[in-house]
Amino acid sequence: MISVGEALADLFALVRPTEQETVPLLDASGRVLAEDATARRDQPPFDASAMDGYALIGDEADLHAQFKIIGESAAGRAFAGKVKPGHAVRIFTGAPLPQGASRVVIQEDIERRGDLITIASAQSGGANIRPQGNDFSVGTVVSAPRRLRPEDLALLAAMNIGQVPVHRKPVVALISTGDELVMPGEDPGPDQIIASNSFGLHAMLAAWGAAPRLLPIARDNRESLETAFRLAEGADLIVTIGGASVGDHDIVGDVAESMGLERSFYKIAIRPGKPLMAGRMGNAAMVGLPGNPVSAMVCARVFLAPMIRTMLGLGAEPAENQIAILTHDLAANGPREHYQRAWVENGRITVASRQDSALLSVLADTNALAISPPNAEARPAGSQIRYIPY
Repeated sequence: MISVGEALADLFALVRPTEQETVPLLDASGRVLAEDATARRDQPPFDASAMDGYALIGDEADLHAQFKIIGESAAGRAFAGKVKPGHAVRIFTGAPLPQGASRVVIQEDIERRGDLITIASAQSGGANIRPQGNDFSVGTVVSAPRRLRPEDLALLAAMNIGQVPVHRKPVVALISTGDELVMPGEDPGPDQIIASNSFGLHAMLAAWGAAPRLLPIARDNRESLETAFRLAEGADLIVTIGGASVGDHDIVGDVAESMGLERSFYKIAIRPGKPLMAGRMGNAAMVGLPGNPVSAMVCARVFLAPMIRTMLGLGAEPAENQIAILTHDLAANGPREHYQRAWVENGRITVASRQDSALLSVLADTNALAISPPNAEARPAGSQIRYIPY
């Protein structure tokens, strides 16, 4: 068996970033920016008022000074003239500052009678003006790669960028295997179970930025598996679930190799999920996950998520690790790296008492995987431990 780190290195070698495509900004949420984006205009594009008030020459803004109102400047409708001594322009937040003006006196500091205003409060502090380019200017760069958040989209829109280059979503073909499986909503026979793994994995892959394709269940025979692999043609990554162990009905590896799989590894020193294979099958990478529900989803977080990040151009890095404080004693670990379902809150972590790899209810009631390295000693409450959040 190889270590988790060795397996990740092999998996990263199987994939590469997808090619670029250009999408409208409205379709770019959650996508990964593939090239730097450059602002096409200044923001604000002119000196703008930061407050509702009156624009005038700043050196004249003395207590009790009087001014004649000569016009108005509003958002989208600038004052066309020039402010001269003794003059003021009514102005609103975001409106262009009139030529000649250098200060905005807020309306609360003004007494107005008809077209005349008087400064009623002594002026101090800033001029209440947002200079042109104060936020960003032409040529400001939004650096790639980055996963585009709503805040990024707002920034790109303000930069007058209507389309962005992003990495194509990697297509992932999901193949559940086993005679015992039926789809949710069907009536299982007395010896059958529901194919749950593929639905959790499909949601995870979509959340990570991939384009998952759920294929029909492959039965435990060569013909059905060959059909499933043919249906996966065109995928960037093929993920099989189950059939990767050494039982008489676990034939996924044999069928895949007969169809061209170049195997990279078979077993990893990890709990849960020891039987896990990977390799390259034609133009696609292939990963064979264990059939146990929790094993499959844990291995997906540890191995598939970093692969998808790599394919999206975000770099070949392991899943993000954080650190929390144990709320209880934790037993020593065996020779395999153990990813234990746990609950993290306010920097403190509680490892679930039941860690059976078939317990989806425990997985659903937790939000992290606490990591015990191979042969780790027992840890007392108050110790630090690494974890992967989910």
